[in-house]
Amino acid sequence: MSLLFYRRPDFVAKLPGPMEKSQCQIYVDRTQKHRKAIPPELSFDNILQNKALPPCALQDFMDYLIYISHDAENLQFWIWLNAYSTRFYDMPASEQALSPPWSAVEGAQPTGCDSRRLPKTADKSKFGAEIHFDHPSSVPDPVQSPPFEKQSFISGIASTTKSTADCVEDANAQVGLKWQSFSVQPYRSEIDRVISHYIAPGSPRELNLSHKTRTVVLHALQHTTHPSAFSPVRELVEGTLRGQSHPNFVRWSICNGNKPKVLFVRNIGIAHVFLAILLAVMLILSTVSRWWRLFCFPLFFLGFSVGVSAYKGLCLVIHTGRSRNLRPWEQFGHSASLDSLDDDDEAGLSTDDVYSMCNRSVGGKRGISMDTFGAGNSFDHEPWVERYEKKPLLQRVYPRNISIQNETMRILQDRIVWQSHLWSLLASVPLTAAIIAVPRFGIL
Repeated sequence: MSLLFYRRPDFVAKLPGPMEKSQCQIYVDRTQKHRKAIPPELSFDNILQNKALPPCALQDFMDYLIYISHDAENLQFWIWLNAYSTRFYDMPASEQALSPPWSAVEGAQPTGCDSRRLPKTADKSKFGAEIHFDHPSSVPDPVQSPPFEKQSFISGIASTTKSTADCVEDANAQVGLKWQSFSVQPYRSEIDRVISHYIAPGSPRELNLSHKTRTVVLHALQHTTHPSAFSPVRELVEGTLRGQSHPNFVRWSICNGNKPKVLFVRNIGIAHVFLAILLAVMLILSTVSRWWRLFCFPLFFLGFSVGVSAYKGLCLVIHTGRSRNLRPWEQFGHSASLDSLDDDDEAGLSTDDVYSMCNRSVGGKRGISMDTFGAGNSFDHEPWVERYEKKPLLQRVYPRNISIQNETMRILQDRIVWQSHLWSLLASVPLTAAIIAVPRFGIL
């Protein structure tokens, strides 16, 4: 990996429209350019297995998708599907036989569904068993959760909220499926909840699927709860996460400063360059010796170094302390809770929304967690949003810092800093030499 020509992963823009195989292939092709820019320690699999330390841990990846990229439903579904596949293949063979692979079910075979992509025995390394996932079947009833002040609110809206069965029935009706699913199959109730949260149109965490893909998946899920029924969605979600979300996350994680800080530091670098030019003009117009113009060099060098580093998201001062700025959502402790919402906001929440927020409040998790079911990924109700907007500009530029624990990330940042120093040196030396070579005018 060249020190002088190292580049962060290029930003991969989202393609318009729903996820398709052709789009995922484009993501994969673009990702080939990022292999040298992303070390193995920060690979997609390492992050998903939670082997990378902050700021590249799994929770950091989720935070990025929620607050920056706004497509966390892909990762939430991916984590659930991996854990679900492991649990399914751990069942006794007699129970698995109730839900045969989709390719073995009589009827039309959906295009693109290949059960061979899924192993027939539990492979914990492949399905990310090291991820700590709450077993959906062990989730307590919301009424029996640890006590809190809004219990009457939960029971009040429970009777008016659309049931999971109604959501599944509506989703099937929209794609022309009239018959009922096989209720005796294992995990049928959990599959129905997944449909109502991720597959059904208008669901809280709706995946960006085309009508064709949605129809194929719903058709398969009516016949079986086997993980192979999700093969078309798995392929699309994996392609998006690996080819678009992961490179963008690594690129974003390299930055050690928030946007106000980076813009401030970038302007400081530009100001130093202008000061160097102004000093050079004054010395050229004066009668002093031309060797005084050497004082332009440190201004050029500092300005270019600071500017290039800031252009890549790094503040040199913060870098010396091996730290980074706290993100806006990290600066105010625990976020969303029911007590922080007014009555109008509460009225817009579903039962799953309330239950998810209760779990986050009781469990001490920050903001939107990796719960499979619950609230959507909107963070407008989180208290930190309003508090951060009210923060003075100076406090936004100088927030608190936190140590960077990931050694690989430190190495990447070191490369970028040294690269900025080298490019600054290559620009400052000829500029200073050219300024010294200019004859003095002796006007001042």
